[in-house]
Amino acid sequence: MGFDKEAFLTAKFEPRTDDVPVGNSALQGFFDKGEKPVWKVRGLDGKEYGRAEVAAEANKNIEALVDALFGKSDKKKAEAIKKMMIGGDTPQDIAKRIAMLKIGSVDPEVNDELALKVCTVAPIEFLIITNKIIKLTGAGHVPGKPPPSGKTKESKQP
Repeated sequence: MGFDKEAFLTAKFEPRTDDVPVGNSALQGFFDKGEKPVWKVRGLDGKEYGRAEVAAEANKNIEALVDALFGKSDKKKAEAIKKMMIGGDTPQDIAKRIAMLKIGSVDPEVNDELALKVCTVAPIEFLIITNKIIKLTGAGHVPGKPPPSGKTKESKQP
C-alpha cells in the first residue's frame, strides 16, 4: 500500500492552533476582565515560513548594504540609517520571530507596532509565543472536514 496521492491532494487541511497562556506577564493587564489571558496562535504554511525567513535575511542584507554605502567614513550616519530601517541591531532570529508573530497570531491580530512592543516589553512571552508557532508549524496542518461531494440528497416527503 503506498502513499495515496489522490486522497492527499483532495484532502482539506487546516493549520494547527493553540492557546498560549500569558498570565503573570506584562501582557496580562491588557485582556478584557473575566477573559483568560491567552494568545491564540497557529502554525505557518510553507510560504508563510519562507516570508519569515526572508524577513530575517532582509534584516542582514540592509545592514550589509548600509555598511557598504557608508563604510567607515560616516559610521554615525550608517548607524542612524540602520536604526531607522531595521530598528538598530536586531538579531536575525528576532527579526524572523517578529515576522512569525505577525503571521501566526490569530487573536489578537498582530501588526509591526504590536510585534515590536511585545518583543520589547515582554521578551520571555514573545519567545514562548513564537516557540509555540514554530512547534505548530513543525507539526504540520491537520486534515479538516472532507470536501463536499457536490451531490445533495433529496428530502423525501412522508
